Amino acid sequence: MKSAVVLLPGLNRDRDMIAALTKISGKPPLTVWQTDTEIPDVDLIVIPGGFSYGDYLRCGAIAARMPVIRAVAEKAASGVLVIGVCNGFQILLEAGLLPGALMRNASLKFVCREVKLEVANANTPFTRRYAPGQVIRCPVAHHDGNYFAEPDTLARLEGEGQVVFRYADGTNPNGSINDIAGIVNAKGNVLGLMPHPENLIEAAHGGGDGRGLFESVLGYEPPHPEPVDA
Repeated sequence: MKSAVVLLPGLNRDRDMIAALTKISGKPPLTVWQTDTEIPDVDLIVIPGGFSYGDYLRCGAIAARMPVIRAVAEKAASGVLVIGVCNGFQILLEAGLLPGALMRNASLKFVCREVKLEVANANTPFTRRYAPGQVIRCPVAHHDGNYFAEPDTLARLEGEGQVVFRYADGTNPNGSINDIAGIVNAKGNVLGLMPHPENLIEAAHGGGDGRGLFESVLGYEPPHPEPVDA
C-alpha cells in the first residue's frame, strides 16, 4: 500500500507518523506540502498531530483552507483512505470531511497522558486487527479534544456505527460527548481520532497497542464488486 503524510507548518508529529508507517509497512511514505495542489497516486493519506499554524484563529481552521487539504478532500471523495490524528482530526472537521466539532477540554487545560480506548467498531479498514469491544492503551496530548455533535448528528453517528473509538474505564480526558475518541465518515474511508496510536507501536514506546491500527489499514484491500452477469 502506498501512503503519504501531509506536512503543514506547526505539525510536530510528522516524524513519529512517518516512522510508524515505515516500520510497519517496510517502506517510507511520500510527503506532501501545504501548497501542493495534487497528491500522487496513493492508497492512504495521513494528517498528523501538532499545532498547525500555531492553532491561531481556531484549531485546524487555517490548515483546512490550504491547497493540499482540498486535494485530500478530492482523494477522499474518490475512496482513498484518510486518517487525521489529533490536530489532523481537527483539520478534517474544519474541512467538512467529518461531522461535529472539537471544543476546549472540559478542564480548560492541556492534557498529556495515557488513556484507554474501546474499539467500538472493529469492522472498518482502520480497526480490522482489533476485536469488537477490545480495550487498548493509547497516549493523548491535546487542549481541544472535547468532541461535540448536535443531537441528530450524534444519533446518526451512533446508529450507523461511525463511532470507532471511545474512551474507556473512566479515562475520558476532555469531556467528549458519549466518550467519543474517534469517528469515521459515512463512507467509512476517513478516520479522525484524538489519541496518538503512532506513539505506542513497539516495546521502546512501552507497548504496541497502537500497532493494530496501522497493521489494519496498511494491509487493507478494498472489496472487489461481484461481476454482473450479462
